[in-house]
Amino acid sequence: MLVITTMTGKSLIDGMALALLMPRNDHTSRRGTCVEDVFVMMERPHCLVVGVGAGTGLACVRRFVDGGYKVSMIARHEERLLSFADSIPHTMAYPSDLAEPDNYRATLRRIVDEQGPPKKVVYNAALATFQPYSELDIDLFERNFRVNTTGLLVTAQELAPQMVTAGDGALIITGNTGASRGIPRFVGFSPTKASQRILAESLARELGPQGLHIAYVVIDAMIDMPMVRNRLTDKPDDFFAKPDDIAGEIFHTAHQPPSTRSFLVEIRPFGEPW
Repeated sequence: MLVITTMTGKSLIDGMALALLMPRNDHTSRRGTCVEDVFVMMERPHCLVVGVGAGTGLACVRRFVDGGYKVSMIARHEERLLSFADSIPHTMAYPSDLAEPDNYRATLRRIVDEQGPPKKVVYNAALATFQPYSELDIDLFERNFRVNTTGLLVTAQELAPQMVTAGDGALIITGNTGASRGIPRFVGFSPTKASQRILAESLARELGPQGLHIAYVVIDAMIDMPMVRNRLTDKPDDFFAKPDDIAGEIFHTAHQPPSTRSFLVEIRPFGEPW
């Protein structure tokens, strides 16, 4: 009897080779043993995606599932999140409001209890208010900070120690142009993203030497989503950043080797001025 609990990289190849040596019976072909039985016995590594909407977050979920992970998903809208879990295998839905730190902290602990500590985390949560400074509601301003910045801190507090112990971990945070400059009507958003970027850098400088890769991915683009397309009907297709392409870069960044790791990663369409 062959028992395989966790396999990644070389161990996966070794496990498949061992499966070829397993005796066949009348109902199982050698090919079936290798491809099916080994993967059934294999325990998928755990990824957590925080902030799963219909764009970048969902694309990241699909990319990590395709890359061999089971994925826990966090978002505020429960019904939509459950529909994602129903349609994508190896995913689990955990509705939570990041604007309520205690609620979010409890959700993270539940995920660890039920799924184990994640090996890779994508922090894609974002909340924005776009108003002139003179009209900006202070409560909304502080709520944006709780989702964009405080939520990241809570994530690190709850998960980083376990990820450091396990090794080969990565925490990837998605940002945008607001993290590096402020413009009119972005008063309720840009400061929260700038503080998020500085928090990420502080975490990277402390946790990076302990082996936990932390990276900040700046998406300097309009993301290709229906609501964005509806507002920018005159723009060509190559004006927009594709969620699947963004997710591919995030997956790549999360798997950089220890000797060549990035912190600040900027991505944009080829024609985007910068």
